[in-house]
Amino acid sequence: MSSPVPTPDFFLTFRETMLGGFTNEVETTKKVLSRIPDDKRDYRPDPHARTAWELAWHLANTDIQFLDGIAGLTFTMANPSEADKPKTIAELVAWYDKNFKRAADSVRALSGEQLATPVNFMGAFNFPAAMYLGFLNNHSIHHRSELATYLRPMGAKCPSIYGGSYDEPFQPAGAESPAA
Repeated sequence: MSSPVPTPDFFLTFRETMLGGFTNEVETTKKVLSRIPDDKRDYRPDPHARTAWELAWHLANTDIQFLDGIAGLTFTMANPSEADKPKTIAELVAWYDKNFKRAADSVRALSGEQLATPVNFMGAFNFPAAMYLGFLNNHSIHHRSELATYLRPMGAKCPSIYGGSYDEPFQPAGAESPAA
């Protein structure tokens, strides 16, 4: 028995489902990024770990590189020039927001046939372009979680991610916020 072959319509639906979910994840990622104190950006929990800034940049930049690779049907993983890289946490969050919107719109512009096109990822994978949206999602969540564990040791507050945190307890819909 052979496996069914996904159709271009499948890939259009898959793209919308994955980008819709990932758009929500980006909002959470921006909350985590924004909590990094600029004066603690060199914090690392271990000498072999990335600094908070290195991890934050990797997270934001790689999300954009993946989306650009999907949209362009080729993965170059190109970095912006040093002059175009953000220098502060606020600049990083703004850079991430602007570039996510641009790159996601480029992915949304792909046809079903383009989304079904096999794309080589650095010799490791050769999946249909749309399938990399799942890899992007998992990679992003992995590094965001890693970065979130840095926040309290840096003296920052951890935002609500998939539910309440100590710093932002869960509030049922319609409940007053603790700041009220």
